[in-house]
Amino acid sequence: MFKGDRTQPRVLRDSLGRKSALTVQEALNLLHNAPLNGPSTERVRIDEAYGRVIAEDVRAPEALPGFRRSSMDGFAVVAADTFGVSETMPSYLRVVGEVLMGEAPGFSIKRGETAAISTGGMLPEGADAVVMLEHVNMVDGENIEVMKQVAPGENVIGEDEDIKAGEILLRRGQRLRPQDIGALAGVGITEIRVYRRPRVGIISTGDEVVPPDSRPAPGQVRDINSYNLFGLVLQEGGIPVRMGIIRDDIETLRAVLKEAKSSTDMVLLTGGSSVGVRDYAEEVIQSLGSPGVLFHGVRIKPGKPLLAGVVDGVAVFALPGHPAAVTVCFEVFVRPVLQRLSGLIPKDVVPPTKVVRATLAQNIPSVIGREEYVRVQLRRAGSKILAEPIFGKSGLILTLLRADGLVRVPSEVNGLYRDEEVEVMVFGD
Repeated sequence: MFKGDRTQPRVLRDSLGRKSALTVQEALNLLHNAPLNGPSTERVRIDEAYGRVIAEDVRAPEALPGFRRSSMDGFAVVAADTFGVSETMPSYLRVVGEVLMGEAPGFSIKRGETAAISTGGMLPEGADAVVMLEHVNMVDGENIEVMKQVAPGENVIGEDEDIKAGEILLRRGQRLRPQDIGALAGVGITEIRVYRRPRVGIISTGDEVVPPDSRPAPGQVRDINSYNLFGLVLQEGGIPVRMGIIRDDIETLRAVLKEAKSSTDMVLLTGGSSVGVRDYAEEVIQSLGSPGVLFHGVRIKPGKPLLAGVVDGVAVFALPGHPAAVTVCFEVFVRPVLQRLSGLIPKDVVPPTKVVRATLAQNIPSVIGREEYVRVQLRRAGSKILAEPIFGKSGLILTLLRADGLVRVPSEVNGLYRDEEVEVMVFGD
């Protein structure tokens, strides 16, 4: 689905012939089918693979643990020697040895015999069960009495009970977790093929935007969005590449975008998607390569002016300039594309972001026909988790600082009501 038929720009128009914004789902469908360059792969050591996306199915080259071992401290026995025993009618067995940890036993067990064994120790040949230490009494230095019967295989881990040789351990498209790396180490795999992390160019636009170490003159603002996006890209496993602040000039933008598309897998522009005389992003994206602009304008709040396109296989987003709108557009539109570029195959049953169920603390009014994402703060009230809406203009960074996540208001309703149960898309750590 990466390289394929070229997707044509999608423009909806209202009854008067004017451009009309897409629904969120229509925009997501266009992005899902966009002809993007596929991710390349590389081999890395497993201690460098945490959080990476695996690029191949992995089969276990050997069984784990590879030998029968005890799951308890006790005595290795032939289970049949314990059948029918009890505290009043114990079985007496002769101790013929002790299993040393990390070594194969140099002896075997036959009927009427036993050997001391610790958790994780290898069962001697002939033994098929382990009696727990608390169910045994020492009679003397050479004999024990067993006061509880065990079945064959009881308190024993089979040689392939954990992992069977040839079994698929990990599937392609899975993000590697610590336990996954541990399993690879356990079967002797020290290198793995993973997808390369996508490089994401971040460009701030606007004559009014200055670096954070500058003192803004009247009418100027420090660059917030590129630093926000830098962290969001890092959280999703991408490699953010900050490409500076450029002025509102069409040729400058064309030159920087041309450079970015040759060195990155995705480009994020901020401040260049609002309608106005300085809005050059659509024209530049359309001129740089095929298929060009996919859509400009989505029925979402905040983030309606969002523009997205593809230039010769590279995804390009022109995000609104307001910080809250940037975060919402990243969570809803950019993140799924970044996951695709990472090679990640999301599971249908696992939300793409962490979700917490909470009770709405107050009403959230909205407008039918527009999907809205409202910032909320989570707090506990007795046994409940409450989601407290944080209302404010999308240009206010403080509303993001106080927020723990977002609540989605569907486009077909005119709001959500107090005491209603909602799902909160929690911001990443």
